Amino acid sequence: MLQVARLAPKLLSDASDLVVAFLRTQQAPGGGFRNRAGNPDLYYTAFGLEALAALQAELPTASTIAYLRGFGCGDELDLVHLACLARCWASMGAGALDENSRRRMLDNLARLCANGGTCNGEAARATAYSRFLEAGAYQDLGSSIPDPEAVVADLAALKTADGAFSNQAGAASGSTPATAAAVTLTRYLGAAPAPSAVQWLLSRCHAEGGFFATPATPVPDLLSTATALHALVGAQESIERIKEPCLDFLDTLWTNRGSFHGHWADEELDCEYTYYGLLALGHLSL
Repeated sequence: MLQVARLAPKLLSDASDLVVAFLRTQQAPGGGFRNRAGNPDLYYTAFGLEALAALQAELPTASTIAYLRGFGCGDELDLVHLACLARCWASMGAGALDENSRRRMLDNLARLCANGGTCNGEAARATAYSRFLEAGAYQDLGSSIPDPEAVVADLAALKTADGAFSNQAGAASGSTPATAAAVTLTRYLGAAPAPSAVQWLLSRCHAEGGFFATPATPVPDLLSTATALHALVGAQESIERIKEPCLDFLDTLWTNRGSFHGHWADEELDCEYTYYGLLALGHLSL
């Protein structure tokens, strides 16, 4: 995903500097990046660092490393935040995370995956989202998924009646982020994505650009758009006919502050949607 996001400046041109400036404003004095409430947040820090890396901007080092060390090896984190911690350390470059900490984080990751991503000891069913996070975290920690067959089985259980995927077993219809995660992860594991899921994703594209999160969602959003484009391109599905409408959609979300709104009714700006804007632009630049 980072490799594709790095292509965004081809379309942003001089506006890339605006994005970098916006991202700089999102870093708090303590090293983390701010959430929508203005507080340092590990989740948003992962997106902030990834967005800066995509623009090949200089990453903050000392303050951010100090911030990340405050989470230890993620003993108290859930899967989402442990995956974010792993992504942040990977962004800091080789050697930033010592070997003992890396192994401890891998142990925590294995424990969380056994519980479906929860950290309170109560086992939960794995979702397409949790399995996608798991794969990314193992990759960021320099390891491989220990039981890929179980991942495939979990994804199969999340297929929906309309040919897509959901984060809930037995659902009648899918969601774009869950289906995009399943298609991308299936490809990562070396299997061909289900043609029905690929076509379902294509059908979620608004006639005027952007992707809907579900068949019932009234407006398209940036998260669904970026993840759908990533999954479709990865599945070698042509997006040529939807490129211009999707570029028009992104233009409606762009602000001269150097960031993107998440959807038409969204009034806030943050690192997460800034990154998704870069990812979408990267694919649309190809």
